[in-house]
Amino acid sequence: MIKTDIIIVGAGPVGLFAIFEAGLMKLRCHLIDALPQPGGQLSEIYPKKPIYDIPGFPSVLAGDLVDNLMEQAAPFNPGFTLGDRAEKIEKLEDGTFKVTSADGVEHFAPVVMIAGGLGSFEPRKPLIDNLADYEKHGVEYMIKDPETFRDKDVIISGGGDSALDWAIFLAEGVAKSVTLVHRTDMFRAHKDSVDKAYKLRDAGKISFLTNAEVTGLTGNGRLEKVTITVGETEHVIKATDYWLPLFGLSPKLGPIGDWGLEIEKNAIKVDNSLDYQTNIPGIFAIGDVNTYPGKLKLILCGFHEATLAVQTAYKIVHPNKKFTMKYTTVQGVQGLEKEETAAAK
Repeated sequence: MIKTDIIIVGAGPVGLFAIFEAGLMKLRCHLIDALPQPGGQLSEIYPKKPIYDIPGFPSVLAGDLVDNLMEQAAPFNPGFTLGDRAEKIEKLEDGTFKVTSADGVEHFAPVVMIAGGLGSFEPRKPLIDNLADYEKHGVEYMIKDPETFRDKDVIISGGGDSALDWAIFLAEGVAKSVTLVHRTDMFRAHKDSVDKAYKLRDAGKISFLTNAEVTGLTGNGRLEKVTITVGETEHVIKATDYWLPLFGLSPKLGPIGDWGLEIEKNAIKVDNSLDYQTNIPGIFAIGDVNTYPGKLKLILCGFHEATLAVQTAYKIVHPNKKFTMKYTTVQGVQGLEKEETAAAK
């Protein structure tokens, strides 16, 4: 059971910046995200893609932006529930909220901020009839703990950044063997990653099967072998402990769509005249997950929305206190002076 001031659903860039803004007001945050690491699609889909519209950065790699946001949030000691999706929300008799994750973790807070970006990310699954029989029994769509694959035989399918980055990582002293399977002989990942993967192949640390795809799975209660079709006619049966089909993630609103919020075109309607609150008082939606007249789906707009939402969140958490905002150039961040607040008049 986790108690905090603000539950943030989504650990993408907007959710991470909300930690900082809340921290300046001495509000504690706990974030829930279905992905196994913070950063949302910046970390999972394009960590090495340059972003050009972050103020003060003519260009910054998506992964570096996430690292900077985490460093900025670190002084405020946020909590994280990662690799676990926010599944259900309930408003309790005292007006606070309980958010329960898919794994049954209960989170309590007087304020909920949904910063889910384009929604929860669902893995793109291959079309194999008995795939579900081996999910979490040898078939994994995300890597939560690399140690799971220590001294194991691993097959990875995919040609993007995620597939190559994990193949490289596991091949460098973690897995017993790594085989990379891709439908073509052209990889979509960053050139540095592709070059490194080829060097590991030449060193005998990664095996490549290109113009190929996994088409069959067999095992007795757990994955034991995969069938790989190479070209149009050749079939290779390969023993393995794990198969990781890393074909990217598909954004969906997910369970949030069942929370009683007003939805318009797969986004959450909010009041943008003040604080980006939803039709349920105490629940805010910030970043790409929300919609309002004139909405722009930009990270910097999400930063602005988070800043204003936190102002109202403070009033909900501390209804009898008044917060006097000071510039960070005056009060600093580390070792913030405790603000003595008077009762609201």
